[in-house]
Amino acid sequence: MKKLLKIVLVSSLPILMFSCYYNEFPEKVVVEIPVDQVVSFADDIAPIFVTYNCTECHNASGQIPNLTTGSEYNSLVPAYVSAGNPNSSSLYVLLAINDHRNVDATSLALIKKWIEDDAQNN
Repeated sequence: MKKLLKIVLVSSLPILMFSCYYNEFPEKVVVEIPVDQVVSFADDIAPIFVTYNCTECHNASGQIPNLTTGSEYNSLVPAYVSAGNPNSSSLYVLLAINDHRNVDATSLALIKKWIEDDAQNN
């Protein structure tokens, strides 16, 4: 019995070692927004919060910032958004680096462009 167990273990070892092998890891998609494109908070950024159900947690009685419709801009700027600098903006860093809510590449690019363009309430 012990011999059979050893044979099973030794023969299954290569299967276990190579069963999760990847030749390449999937690359993150990077989306570039054209320099001349105007990103609007109302038309482009606010809908992202709805799409990813951000208000499920970030509402008037929940976690800050409050991202409910009508109060999201004042809750974000300037506390979570450093106008002109997305890399020092908590909103962008949390979504891009920490993969919070698995926000897609296009939405991240829009948020980054909006912050780079001084995070206007337009």
